[in-house]
Amino acid sequence: MNSWSHALTLSSASAWDEVFTGLHGAGRISVSDHEAPWSGRLEWQQSKVYGLALCSGGQEVVTRDTRHIRSDPRGTYELLVPLAGSAWVEQGASSAEIRPGSMVLCDIDRPMTFAHDADFLSIAFIMSGQDVAVRSPVAARGSRLLNGARGLGRVVRQLTTTLHEEREQLSETTFDIACDRLLDLVCLAAEGGDDMAPTGQRATVEAAIRRYVRRHACDRDLDVVGIARALGWSTRYVQQVLQAAGTTSRDLIRRERLNVARTRLAGASWATYSIAEIAYSCGFGSHASFATAFREEFGMTPREARYSARPGAEPKGGQGLEDLR
Repeated sequence: MNSWSHALTLSSASAWDEVFTGLHGAGRISVSDHEAPWSGRLEWQQSKVYGLALCSGGQEVVTRDTRHIRSDPRGTYELLVPLAGSAWVEQGASSAEIRPGSMVLCDIDRPMTFAHDADFLSIAFIMSGQDVAVRSPVAARGSRLLNGARGLGRVVRQLTTTLHEEREQLSETTFDIACDRLLDLVCLAAEGGDDMAPTGQRATVEAAIRRYVRRHACDRDLDVVGIARALGWSTRYVQQVLQAAGTTSRDLIRRERLNVARTRLAGASWATYSIAEIAYSCGFGSHASFATAFREEFGMTPREARYSARPGAEPKGGQGLEDLR
């Protein structure tokens, strides 16, 4: 198992408290008897950007209030995906029972209460609150109940469970790439509220824009005018839709090109290409601008990303040439 992947079986409620709050943030965990026999299981994968945690344990009530948030701010959101049993989640004015077929998206830095019985089993997808806000101001507003039984919500649920099942087969870079896509889908699902399919013209248009940019990210002449022309809307309307989503066409294109570049850097089929060639193939005009943008987006150089995707490989030396190979 990778060093950034963990699995624990715990036999005491006090040990569970320590590990659970370390993963999800400080809080008060109430159980009927801390001295009674306890059986809990935690399996989690955690990169620098994302986390994915499967949890099962005894009956408990978890409360995270303003005092806990002040002492242990996380800046994260969690998508809770039930696999068995049921739980009750309350945050702000929203409260709901969740069970297999439903999901809830919560801001971990807002007071909340979470309660479940002993048969509850779930996967939590942990993501940056800033990344959520950039993609969807609607998703960032607070607790959202999502339908995971059909439509886009079902896709989100299936991708979340598949990522957990295949976690040991993925490098950290590949895991982050998959989680990027999952986050996009979570935000689109949140736009549609309980119905899960994006509703309203703006949400539908935004989804179409993102889909088109993803497919054509590497076209060197891709811009907002071309996007609008291809989709049949005015340039001004496309700009307004993206502005409401907290982004611009330029930022969206840049981000998708960087995602494609990261995928190619990690892929065996592109191993014989230099980083400069990959940058050019993804629509970047210069290697220098690509390297700068890549480091700002992912917190590592393109060369570091390439070698991190190869288990056991170490970057070669060569000062001044680090991003060219």
